[in-house]
Amino acid sequence: QYKWKMITAWPANFPGLGTGANYLAELITEMTGGQIDIRVYGGGEIVPPLEVFDAVANGTAELGHAASYYWKGKTQAAQFFGAVPFGMNAQEMTGWLTYGGGNELWQKIYDRFDIFPMLCGHSGVQMGGWFNREINSVDDLRGLKMRIPGLGGEVLTRAGGTAVSRPGNELFTALQTGDIDATEWVGPYNDLAFGLYKAAKYYYYPGWHEPNAAIECLINKDAWATLPDHLKAAVLGAGEAAAANMLAEFTAQNHRALQVLLNEHKVELRRFPDDVLERLRVLTREVMDEIAADDAEFAEVYKSYTEFQRTAMAWHDISEKAYYEAR
Repeated sequence: QYKWKMITAWPANFPGLGTGANYLAELITEMTGGQIDIRVYGGGEIVPPLEVFDAVANGTAELGHAASYYWKGKTQAAQFFGAVPFGMNAQEMTGWLTYGGGNELWQKIYDRFDIFPMLCGHSGVQMGGWFNREINSVDDLRGLKMRIPGLGGEVLTRAGGTAVSRPGNELFTALQTGDIDATEWVGPYNDLAFGLYKAAKYYYYPGWHEPNAAIECLINKDAWATLPDHLKAAVLGAGEAAAANMLAEFTAQNHRALQVLLNEHKVELRRFPDDVLERLRVLTREVMDEIAADDAEFAEVYKSYTEFQRTAMAWHDISEKAYYEAR
């Protein structure tokens, strides 16, 4: 009998993310016949949301549920396993991790922190965020103070803005009080739940910074080592099922929530101008090339990631993309 704690970076029971942690925990318990019993804690109940990594590494909890770009201070390469601006979507990300060597790189990098990582969720393509000013040109990004984590935050900074990192439960107040000018979170399903439409006027798309947020389950390496092989297999199987389930939930709920935002709350939906997206795309490559030049570990993952994305895009140009255009 293993009684484990799972700490998360999300508010307890928060739609999609918090409930995704609950689903994973329940699935592990069911698939192990109750041998692994997990209690889930929301962000802040045991440790603050952005301290989940350290708490799992030092054994405060056996499991963590979060997104890897929060740990760029530990290793820049961690960000590839969360979200990359103009990078891979959920389908492509799963392909890279499972069949393109991504999981092996992920496990090698996290091993020195005494953590075994496992994919357990996908957000799908996100929204560009909530803004209290219109974005009509690249100049409008200068001086913009925005909550945006990871590599997306680095790109915004390069464009003249200021990126800040905040946990989800602080976003509404920060936006409402003017402490920040804009924030991204996930998409309509989660953004509606946080009430962000009450604090900002403009809702921009597409989510250039997060074409998918891969959600990770962090497993303390010592705790993982205590499990017999059949329980490890059950945990890994639960992670795969939870990842598919979360993507299905966001797919089903985002369009419903968007209609509520547009029709009931009269949110102004805006698309980023093409020249803004093009500039951000150029800056993304500059930022990533510079980090790779100084960080061998980042460079190794960057090479693997971009090579897989290139081949996936070549196929998707005549499959997914062509089909979307045709229909």
